[in-house]
Amino acid sequence: MTKKNDPIPADATAPEGLTLSRRSFIEGLGATAGILAAGSVPAFLSATAGSATASEAAVEGDSLAPIIEEDQAVNYPGKPVKYADPAGDQKWAMVIDVKACIGCRRCVYACVKENNIGRNSGFTYIQVLEMEPGKIDLEKADPHYTEGGDPDKWYLPVQCMQCAKPTCVYGCPVIATWKEPDGIVVIDYDKCIACRNCLVTCPYDARHFNWVEPEVPAAERNPLVPVEEKAGVVEKCTFCIQRTRNGQTTACVEACPVGARKFGDLNDPESEVSILLKTRRVWRLKEETGNEPMIWYVG
Repeated sequence: MTKKNDPIPADATAPEGLTLSRRSFIEGLGATAGILAAGSVPAFLSATAGSATASEAAVEGDSLAPIIEEDQAVNYPGKPVKYADPAGDQKWAMVIDVKACIGCRRCVYACVKENNIGRNSGFTYIQVLEMEPGKIDLEKADPHYTEGGDPDKWYLPVQCMQCAKPTCVYGCPVIATWKEPDGIVVIDYDKCIACRNCLVTCPYDARHFNWVEPEVPAAERNPLVPVEEKAGVVEKCTFCIQRTRNGQTTACVEACPVGARKFGDLNDPESEVSILLKTRRVWRLKEETGNEPMIWYVG
């Protein structure tokens, strides 16, 4: 297994034509940087064994019910996602171990290929931020570092948090986006009017507007995910809905060479994510917003 200070695997290469924009993610995080004190060690990283954080308190005990409490206002009866199976009775969630993450960006590249993200679109659904040790300074984090695996840094992968209470959904004036019964937040490309209000109301800057028609090399296209529909609309991570509803894990989890990502069903008490949330000290980004993100971090 590759370790934190091992060289990045040679085959961790970006898909052909992929470009990354400085604008992505950091702008949105910077807008709410006051939530976390710049340059300081946050409570969830410095807490001692005897002082549980709000996240930890929520996952103690035998039930995860407080975590996955439903808000019916966001369960709009939108049309089914035509390129995925219908939602089951799962409640999908992810746990990311930041101590294990080596910053190789394999998760980013796998996501781009799996979800037909335009190589010319200037964004990726996943960003990996390089941080200074002992700090979580989102404004100064570097998403464009040359190589990962620096033992003097740590790495924070970020993406759509698939919030239980998604403010991006509340902000859509035409109900073009909603939360599915299994917790995945989706977008109806045909209904999206490109107002981009969801970009403003998402505290994680995890939604992206496609200003151009996506360019995806024919040889790299995933036939299970639409490409043509994405021009001039907002798009985002969908927890690889075309895979996860078919019994597979997400592309980013599958691609991680160190097993830093875990994905599973919170309704299954034996799933890896359920066990991690009950047994490990976990934290979530920007819990103060009340969005109830379904991605937790450990480490």
